[in-house]
Amino acid sequence: MAASHQIELVCPAGSLPALKTAIDNGADTVYLGFKDATNARNFTGLNFDPPRLREGIAFAHARGRKVLFKAGPSFTRQRSIRNMRDIAAPSPAGPCPQDSRSIPMSETKHCRLLILGSGPAGYTAAVYGARANLHPVLVTGLEQGGQLMTTTDVDNWPGDPDGVQGPDLMERMRRHAERFETQIILDHINQVDLGQRPFRLTGDGGVYSCDALVIATGASARYLGLPSEQEFRGRGVSACATCDGFFYRNQKVAVIGGGNTAVEEALYLSNIASEVILVHRRDALRSEKILQRHLFEKAEHGNVKILWNSTLDQVLGDPTGVTGMRVRNVKDGATQDIELQGVFIAIGHQPNTQLFEGQLELNNGYIKVHSGIVGNATATSVPGVFAAGDVMDHVYRQAVTSAGSGCMAALDAEKYLDALGG
Repeated sequence: MAASHQIELVCPAGSLPALKTAIDNGADTVYLGFKDATNARNFTGLNFDPPRLREGIAFAHARGRKVLFKAGPSFTRQRSIRNMRDIAAPSPAGPCPQDSRSIPMSETKHCRLLILGSGPAGYTAAVYGARANLHPVLVTGLEQGGQLMTTTDVDNWPGDPDGVQGPDLMERMRRHAERFETQIILDHINQVDLGQRPFRLTGDGGVYSCDALVIATGASARYLGLPSEQEFRGRGVSACATCDGFFYRNQKVAVIGGGNTAVEEALYLSNIASEVILVHRRDALRSEKILQRHLFEKAEHGNVKILWNSTLDQVLGDPTGVTGMRVRNVKDGATQDIELQGVFIAIGHQPNTQLFEGQLELNNGYIKVHSGIVGNATATSVPGVFAAGDVMDHVYRQAVTSAGSGCMAALDAEKYLDALGG
């Protein structure tokens, strides 16, 4: 083996081939991440794949090497990857905030109000819970900041007439929650027991119990389920243009879908890629009219092409990654192969509620809440458990409505805890 040395991979965190290459080349310590906070803030989700990262860490540890995570401070606050027990320690370049720590597995941390999720719903619930002296603990989950961390311009957030960047908005929400002494813990809950009191939850880095629980775990990108889509995930197939678009500068890409997400992705990529092909299974888009107008302008005068009445049939590629796609016309069944380098799936999201199956009443995967206008609107089928944001809203799914429901959940939890006494 070559002399011991350190390698800093300025690449997507979780890039398994690059990690293995660094180890094979003799590195005794590998840093994953970005050199500066600017790049990290702009490209927070680049090919972030925890299972593959764990595989890379296991590969390194089996050879007696260390894997550390390095990035600017804003990035380290946005990702819970640094809290995974597989990683030896954070690097000096990206210290953890003092309150963002894991709990030793031998201990159980108890709190009156526990909030799962760190999107608009979770942070808003934390602000209201803290102001009610409930001393909330917020567990971030793997995607600290939620879907807005991979959104560029947010033009419909009230009070920001000039628009705001998604990551910047979530950073402000985090600071707001911390101002009222919310304890924010970077952890990922993988097991819950809502059948005992207090409720018990187990994460990658700790065990928690609580008297009241607000679930604000949000939603994740939905994929089509094609074998070829799975085969090339992280190698040309992505569900986040804001995360991965940078890698397709001056290349040809496709976006699959016809709603707001798809049109926003296509517009974003049109400023990066040489050509963007939007593939939609219908003959009309479902996105907001203003987004459609911008897209049609790009299609008429720019580098966007729309394939109507078409679906993605297969992602084409070789060991190096995606080389094209096969699309099928839904009317006549005809197929055509198109050469390109990237395929972005933008067909919506699914609620992150798998943990609660069999314990809470769900409706098509969404947590069922009481709703109504007489209070306790965010209550679930289990007393003391409340839901907010995209886990219970399949209609509106906006940052502002998520924040509003987070407020409601905290107020409902406060009323519930007052009734318990103590």
